[in-house]
Amino acid sequence: MTIARVDRRRRPSPVTSGDPDTEDRTASSALRRRQRRRGRLTALAFVAPLVAYLAAFYLYPLYRNLDLSLRDYTVRSFVSGDAPFSGLDNFRTVLDDPTFGPAMRHTMVFTFVSIAFQYVIGLALAVFFNRHFRLSTVLRALFLIPWLLPLIVSASTWSWMFNSESGVVNYFLHFVGVDPVGWLTSPDWALTSVIIANIWIGIPFNLVILYSGLQNIPAELYEAASLDGASTWQVFRRITFPLLRPVSAITLLLGLVYTLKVFDLIWIMTKGGPSDTSSTLATWSYQLGFGTLLPKFGPGAAVGNLLILIALVFGLLYIRVQRRQEA
Repeated sequence: MTIARVDRRRRPSPVTSGDPDTEDRTASSALRRRQRRRGRLTALAFVAPLVAYLAAFYLYPLYRNLDLSLRDYTVRSFVSGDAPFSGLDNFRTVLDDPTFGPAMRHTMVFTFVSIAFQYVIGLALAVFFNRHFRLSTVLRALFLIPWLLPLIVSASTWSWMFNSESGVVNYFLHFVGVDPVGWLTSPDWALTSVIIANIWIGIPFNLVILYSGLQNIPAELYEAASLDGASTWQVFRRITFPLLRPVSAITLLLGLVYTLKVFDLIWIMTKGGPSDTSSTLATWSYQLGFGTLLPKFGPGAAVGNLLILIALVFGLLYIRVQRRQEA
């Protein structure tokens, strides 16, 4: 038994056996490992700038906002950074505030009404431009102007148009015999005014995304439907709309997330007034944090976190719906 163990230890290994095929396989395996290692390092080098960007401009601000909402910050403690921990007190303060209910209601109305009209009008325009008639490219480019303009320009333009005394909207109403409307000064019309402006701004986004989705629908389906004698409405209901569902879902989700956080448009046009009748969670958060001489950084950050939570809930719902459709 001792001799056998010695013989096995002295038996030459495959690597040193001198077999050319074995040596080639070993060398190729080592080369593949080096190539995989080099590929991983290259991938990490490409991903590293993106990770650094997300950490600096998204994760860290998100962490700071969460920290603000969990501490009792004043102007002095905000500078010194020694605010005491208060837990969920800021969230309780926000939820118990009488402004929370109207602001939440205005946010929901502003968001869902804007998204509904933006999607319907954008879809109608996308179907219209999908016919490829003369000047369709030029007209489609002109419809992108509201999307390309800075929001401060769009908001200022709509503020001038809705001006109670010198606005062009009231001028046309007077021209047709209708009494002037206090678009930005009346509690009954302030929220409607900012919704109209936001719908106008968001239509081009829906038009572009939905038009791109229409381009991916095979033309053979429309030709077959035409041969079968299907009407325009039947083609839209049976072919166009069902095949646009994935694109429609992502369009509505992005529109929802964007509209929830709209601040500059409302602030420039009405500043959330009059009497908070057009105030949303976004404008209220700004008013709490920066709109007074004694800012309430904690409650303002808490309102911002509530907005993030609402957007996260809808994002998870979208993922769940997508998985059901793919199953």
